[in-house]
Amino acid sequence: MARGRFASERLKMEAARELGIADKIVEEGWEAVTTKEVGLVVREMIKRGEEALVNQQTKGN
Repeated sequence: MARGRFASERLKMEAARELGIADKIVEEGWEAVTTKEVGLVVREMIKRGEEALVNQQTKGN
C-alpha cells in the first residue's frame, strides 16, 4: 500500500510541476491549492494514464 501511495504522490507532484504549481504545494501544502488547480492536476494525471494505456496496448499488438 505504501508503494502505491508514494507513486501517487510522485505522479501528483510531476503533474503539479508541469502546471507550475509545485512550488506552491511544497511551500504551503495542498491546503493552499485552489479547487481549479487540483482539477487541473487530476486532469493531467488522467491524461497521462490514458496515454500509458494506449502505449501499453500499442506495444502489446
